[in-house]
Amino acid sequence: MDRFALFSECLLVGVWIAVAALPLLTFPAAFAAGTRHLRRYLAGEHGGLREFAGDVRAAARGGWLVGAAVCAAAALLRLDLAAVRAGLPGGPFVGAVGILAMIGFLVAVIRAASCWEPGSLWRTLLAQAGRHTLRDPAGSFLLVCGMAVVVLSGALVLPLAAPVVGAVAAAATAVRARRLSH
Repeated sequence: MDRFALFSECLLVGVWIAVAALPLLTFPAAFAAGTRHLRRYLAGEHGGLREFAGDVRAAARGGWLVGAAVCAAAALLRLDLAAVRAGLPGGPFVGAVGILAMIGFLVAVIRAASCWEPGSLWRTLLAQAGRHTLRDPAGSFLLVCGMAVVVLSGALVLPLAAPVVGAVAAAATAVRARRLSH
C-alpha cells in the first residue's frame, strides 16, 4: 500500500470528520464513521463519502448522547477553571483533576468511536473503552498526543486542525488494531 495515499486518505477523512462534527453533538458519530472508513480503506474495501455519510447517520442514533455528555463535561470543566481563576481555596487542585478527567473521558470516547460498527451500543463501547483506556496507557498516551497536535495545529493555523483530526483517527485505528492483535 502506498504510504502517501494512506496519509492523504487520513487528511481527507479528517476534513470529513470536522465537517460532520460541526454540530458538536455529532463528534462521536463523525469520528466513528471516520475510523470505520479508514478500516475499510486499509482492508482494500470500497468506501467513499456516501458510505461515510451513512455511517455518520447510523452512529448518530446513539452517538448524539455521547456528544451531549462531552459537551456537558466541557461545561463542567469551564466551571472548574472559573473556580481556579476566582482564587477559590482548592481551585487549582479541582482544576487539575477536571482537566485530567476531561482528557481521560475524551480518550475513552475516541477509543469507543474507533470500535463502532453498525448495530453497536455506545454504552457497551464506552464501558469497554474505559477499561482499555486504563489498561493500555501507551495507546491512551498516543491518543492524548494526537489530541494535543490537533489543538496546537488549530492554535497556530486554524484550518490545519481539520485535516489533522484524520491523523488522530488513524492513531485511534492503529491503537485498536494493536489491541486486537494482542
